[in-house]
Amino acid sequence: MNANPAISQEMVTPNPTSNVVEARGLGLTFETNDGSVRALSNVDLTVGKGEFVSFIGPSGCGKTTFLRVIADLEQQTEGDIRVNGMTPAEARRSRAYGYVFQAAGLFPWRTIEDNVALPLEIMGYSRAEQRERVHRTLDLVNLAGFEKKFPWQLSGGMQQRASIARALAFDADLLLMDEPFGALDEIVRDHLNEQLLDLWARTQKTICFVTHSIPEAVYLSTRIVVMSPRPGRVTDVIESPLPRERPLDIRETPEFLEIAHRVREGLRAGHSDE
Repeated sequence: MNANPAISQEMVTPNPTSNVVEARGLGLTFETNDGSVRALSNVDLTVGKGEFVSFIGPSGCGKTTFLRVIADLEQQTEGDIRVNGMTPAEARRSRAYGYVFQAAGLFPWRTIEDNVALPLEIMGYSRAEQRERVHRTLDLVNLAGFEKKFPWQLSGGMQQRASIARALAFDADLLLMDEPFGALDEIVRDHLNEQLLDLWARTQKTICFVTHSIPEAVYLSTRIVVMSPRPGRVTDVIESPLPRERPLDIRETPEFLEIAHRVREGLRAGHSDE
């Protein structure tokens, strides 16, 4: 890798572990002008290497907050969390994850290839290394040939694929995705779900994925984490028996519908505990 040595020296060597994320007794309370807001409470969860874990729950239940704690964008006020055996701050400095937000967040004055290259520029990769990585990741998300386009020339789904390519460009093992397809229509969303599963299979990344959609959570995941209304707690963790290769019509099978029913019941149980 041709990264800037000054940046590389800041990186922390991760401890060997089979768990990419480990949270123990995790809690987070925000202090506001109106008083304290308890966003997360006593979250115990591990995410193993290579898993696809979805987080689902009602709005305001702490799904995104938990993702932001993993990414060191928020800091817990209780408990402990480790990312690749490191603190979230150490993991951030070590470029241990890529983050895909709800909106693509592409700069309109930069071409697609320049948007994808942005984190590589910041990290000090050489121009040659940037070009190679941008070409490879755009090919992974089926955007080869669109390098010179500007974001406004692409559809919403294509913009989100470019956002995913940007998160993959520096080859982090962990991909954090905060409801990236929520604003897209159902047909586009289905197509991107298929492409994301294919991308996951080819890259072997660990993915933490926030969604409000029960079918999306069941279709994509190896495990589904059901969360309660605020303060966010884990009320159920559902292991998926579905095969890793999943055509869209698997959503019509009894196995799929049974998992979706359990997720729905978990969400109802969480509301009844309020």
